[in-house]
Amino acid sequence: MTAALAGPAPAVDLDERVEFLRGLAASAGALARVGFVRRTQSQIAYKGPQDFLTETDSAVENHIKSQISAAFPRDGFLGEETGSEVLGDNLWVVDPIDGTANFARAIPHFCISIAFVSRGRTMLGAIYNPALDELYIARRGGGAELNGVPIRVAITADPAVACVELGWSRRVPQDVYVDTLERLLNCGANVRRGASGALALAYVADGRSDCYAELHMQPWDCLAGLLLVEEAGGVVVPFLERDGLSKGGAVLAVAPALAELMSEATRIDLGLRRAFAGLGVQA
Repeated sequence: MTAALAGPAPAVDLDERVEFLRGLAASAGALARVGFVRRTQSQIAYKGPQDFLTETDSAVENHIKSQISAAFPRDGFLGEETGSEVLGDNLWVVDPIDGTANFARAIPHFCISIAFVSRGRTMLGAIYNPALDELYIARRGGGAELNGVPIRVAITADPAVACVELGWSRRVPQDVYVDTLERLLNCGANVRRGASGALALAYVADGRSDCYAELHMQPWDCLAGLLLVEEAGGVVVPFLERDGLSKGGAVLAVAPALAELMSEATRIDLGLRRAFAGLGVQA
């Protein structure tokens, strides 16, 4: 379920691209896995406070970029490390290593996130954790899967048994983050932080977690995961409708029965009233 209603999907060859995406995630994952095993402290740099960069980030992004350019030379590319090129109707949005702090500290909780956006809608998404060999794929209108097996969000309705992850962003004042955390705890939820927003979204999609919230995310961190949750039956924030591609923004992805409560607790608007009104349902 999505909180945002949109028009018909644009006519692009998704069959070709989804098969390409599977292979791309696998080859990029193999490169990341080698980097994870061979990493050294000398290969770690810092873009800012608590903002890690490794040689593997650059190597994986360059690999993904070159493969996309060869297969779909007219498609645009937006990557965390190299920025954007040719932002047209069809665009690949890539985070080569999400969870770089984990990667740098030998924690096998990181992933590659790749989304394909066409005419303002995310049509395909892949999240791959090469350390666990877990590949998530979503196709708009075609569902979501983990290693080829369909997945669905959790049916959790009671916040007292809910597992919620709250991401942290340097763009958000500390007091705002702490206030949000306190409201979630007051709901009775178990709140955690795994330091990979993309994987956190994937875990909502497959029911391991009930909700993921972050007060500011970049598109390369969240577009693939938001599509996964949406296609797995969850409720997601209309990120792209709110200029998320150019500015980033707040993210909330949640099991349906907890959507209204989590929206209130995080103060992240899911646009539920507008979505329900369009369906003829009273919010």
